[in-house]
Amino acid sequence: MPELRFDDRVAVITGAGRGLGRSYALLLASKGAKIVVNDPGVSMQGDGTDTGPAEAVVAEIRAAGGEAVACTASVATPEGGEAIIQSALDHFGRLDILIHNAGIVRRGSLSELSYEDFETVLDVHLRGGFHVVRPAFPRMCAAGYGRIVLTGSINGLYGNSNVVNYSVAKAGLIGLSNVAALEGAEHNVKSNIILPGAVTRMAEGLDTSAYPPMDPELVAPVVGWLSHESCTVTGEMMISMAGRMARAFAAETPGVYRPEWTIEQVAENIDAIRNTDEPLIFPVVPSGHVDHLRYSFGMAAGD
Repeated sequence: MPELRFDDRVAVITGAGRGLGRSYALLLASKGAKIVVNDPGVSMQGDGTDTGPAEAVVAEIRAAGGEAVACTASVATPEGGEAIIQSALDHFGRLDILIHNAGIVRRGSLSELSYEDFETVLDVHLRGGFHVVRPAFPRMCAAGYGRIVLTGSINGLYGNSNVVNYSVAKAGLIGLSNVAALEGAEHNVKSNIILPGAVTRMAEGLDTSAYPPMDPELVAPVVGWLSHESCTVTGEMMISMAGRMARAFAAETPGVYRPEWTIEQVAENIDAIRNTDEPLIFPVVPSGHVDHLRYSFGMAAGD
């Protein structure tokens, strides 16, 4: 296979000053992409600012012969999101790729987590995703090309203790990516979500001594492919953890139809309702929502 390159493409990567985002920026830049390295340099809890991380990655890219600029605006506000996208247009005149990787962690149990810690994490992960997708998406559609990669987590699929804010935000990003995939399909704008596992600052405080190698560089190639013009999928979730790559997806059981239900009938049929022997998978694009309705309505009609 010929080398997959990004010559003349412009990529905006949020949270690109360290960890996963830095790996994405360095990989795409090494393949010819021009990079907007976005990172306000906050602590892992979202406090403070520091221009150093973004500027250091820009320096790395330029030292290797690539092109990059730093943007330290925050994804946590609509104004910040607009500024990040505008940075690509101002410096490079176009926008082809958006990778939303920025994230923070504020831990706390469901019984004790403060409202401030809940909202602050959603501001960066979930609302932050919207704040950059919203200004980028219409520009990509108008150009007839775009690749969007949002960052989810297995926490968004399965949940995890002491990070309800993080889990909720990551679950919400799945919906955002799916809508971008649906509405972008006719404009050659593809949107997917990466569920990464890597040992970065976000793992601070966790015992990772028994983990296998989980460097950010193991995740970067699948993000690179999802960002490339040859990417063949949209509206999908890709897992990358400890060298394993896989697809995650929503599925339904065939279910049971009755024209009327009682509580007792639900109890009597619960095993059949939950039977996963023949799962149904409705791909997001082109018509997962409609396919779900069509299947359900078909059972009601006796088809």
